[in-house]
Amino acid sequence: MSQNRVYIHEFVYVTGHNRARYFQHITANWSPIGQEERGQLCYGIWGTVGSTARWPEVINMWEYRDWDHLADTFRIEFNHPTLQDPSLVEWWAAAEKLRSGGWDRVLIAADYSPGIAELNAAGVNGELYMHEIYDVNPGESRSMLELIADVAVPAYRAHGAQLVGSFRTGLVDDRECVVLWALPDWAAWARFETAIDTAVELRSWRERARRHVRRTHRCLMVDSPLSPLRTGRQPQVSDRRPLD
Repeated sequence: MSQNRVYIHEFVYVTGHNRARYFQHITANWSPIGQEERGQLCYGIWGTVGSTARWPEVINMWEYRDWDHLADTFRIEFNHPTLQDPSLVEWWAAAEKLRSGGWDRVLIAADYSPGIAELNAAGVNGELYMHEIYDVNPGESRSMLELIADVAVPAYRAHGAQLVGSFRTGLVDDRECVVLWALPDWAAWARFETAIDTAVELRSWRERARRHVRRTHRCLMVDSPLSPLRTGRQPQVSDRRPLD
């Protein structure tokens, strides 16, 4: 499925009460430009549930065909004296008022991980999502992704969680994996967390994963209004409106 797809994964630190404004600015005001000028697809824009993660925070993910596509995007952005695409000066100026910084990763999709077009075609979405980061032993992220496919996917599915994406982090000696799951509603999440300690298949998964994993963090997140998993399409120019 992946065909060497790569992703930029961003933790964005939003300032004050600006998360809704940032949602609008990154989806409607930026994504159509990225699609047109760079062929960059919006994979997902979410807000994290603060009780499970840093707050206020947004997670952005952008999809690229392969490493060459990502490199060309970097060329457009950074081959200027300011290290900034001149066409985005106004966008950056507005964004600066909404966020204080962030932390990014480059992710490499597992072979079985669907792209955003496949997810939309299949109608995959959730009222909420689980975002998991696995800190694994150096060199073991590929083995971890195989174990996720073989063991975690059916175990999670049995308890209401559907795989959205499965990735290893680039540039870090194959020592980190990121996995996203969709849940149909909040009650399903409560049932999942109850089952994680009691269901045989989930306990078995955790025991097998510990052979590779040094640390795990699972947080919750919710789609932004124009996120493709919520709308079933990419953000469009027609979605633009002035920031409140």
